[in-house]
Amino acid sequence: MRALLLEQQDDQTLARVKDINSDQLPDGDVTVDVNWSSINYKDALAITGKGKIVRNFPMVPGIDFAGTVRQSRDDRFKEGQSVVLTGWGVGENHWGGLAEQARVSGEWLVPLPNGLDERKAMILGTAGFTAMLCVMALEEGGVHPDDGDILVTGASGGVGSTAVAILAALGYHVTAISGRESNTDYLKALGAKEVLSRDGYLEAPRPLEKQLWAGAVDTVGDTMLARVLAQMNYNGTVAACGLAGGYHLPTTVMPFILRNVRLQGVDSVHTPLHRRQTAWERLAGILPDSFYQQATQEITLEQAPATAAALLDNKVTGRTLVKIR
Repeated sequence: MRALLLEQQDDQTLARVKDINSDQLPDGDVTVDVNWSSINYKDALAITGKGKIVRNFPMVPGIDFAGTVRQSRDDRFKEGQSVVLTGWGVGENHWGGLAEQARVSGEWLVPLPNGLDERKAMILGTAGFTAMLCVMALEEGGVHPDDGDILVTGASGGVGSTAVAILAALGYHVTAISGRESNTDYLKALGAKEVLSRDGYLEAPRPLEKQLWAGAVDTVGDTMLARVLAQMNYNGTVAACGLAGGYHLPTTVMPFILRNVRLQGVDSVHTPLHRRQTAWERLAGILPDSFYQQATQEITLEQAPATAAALLDNKVTGRTLVKIR
C-alpha cells in the first residue's frame, strides 16, 4: 500500500510517499480501503513539522478519510460499506487517512448517510463536520435566521467557507471576514452577503462596542474573537472552534454579564457518536451541489506536502481534497 509517511531525522520532519506493508497498520477492528482524504490545518502542521502535532514516528497523517470497509470484526460494519472518519486522534497518534488503507476502531467510524458519496464526504471532511457543529451550537443558543446578521471569521478557510455555505442555505444573512480581498467573489458565491477585511478586527477592542451580530462562527481566536464578542447583540451566541490567530482571549466579562452573550466552544475530535451521526445526516441534506464545485481543489497524495506548506502560508482557499485511489 502507498502512504504518506512522516519520519523524523535530526529533529526535522520528513514527509515522503512510500510503499509499505499493510501488516504495519496499527491495531483496530475495522480495516478501510481509503479512497479520499483531505488536507486540514492540523494536517499541514503535522506534515511540515511546524506544530507539535505528531510525537511518535513514523506516522501516517490525515485526520479524516472516506472509503469502503475491507475487513471488519465490528458487527456494525460490513465489507464494502462506505464509511467516514474524522477526529479521535487519527493522523496524530494513530495512523491516519493519507494512505491507501487505514485500520481503526469501529467506534470512530460513521456510516456514510444517504445523499453523500465518499468524494463529497471528504470535500466536507473535518472542516465541514466542524462547521456543522458550529451551526448546531448557534441553533441551540437560540439564534434564528430572523434574529440578525451572522458573522463568520476566517471565512476563506475550510471551516469558515463551509460555515458560510451552510448558514446561507439555512436562510441566515451571513457576513464573512477574510484576509484576502481576492476571495470576495468566492465567498459571495457561497452565500455571504458582505465580506469584510480582517484588518478591522486586529486591534484590541473596547470592552463593549456597537451591537452588530446575532451570532458568530469564529475560527481565529485571540484578538479577533475578543472583538467579535464586544460586538455581539444582546443574547447572541458565538461558536468558537479554532485558534488560527492564537490561543489567547484578551476580553472582559462585560459582553457576558451586560449583554447575556454566550461563548460556546466546539470540539470536533471527541464528539459523541449520536451527535456525529446527526451532523453528517444534516450535512447530506443542506448543501447545494454547487458547493462541491466552488469550495474544492483536488490533489494527489504526492502533492500533499507542498499543499500543506501552502496552506500554512495562507495560499489555499476552501477545501483541498486528496484522491488516494
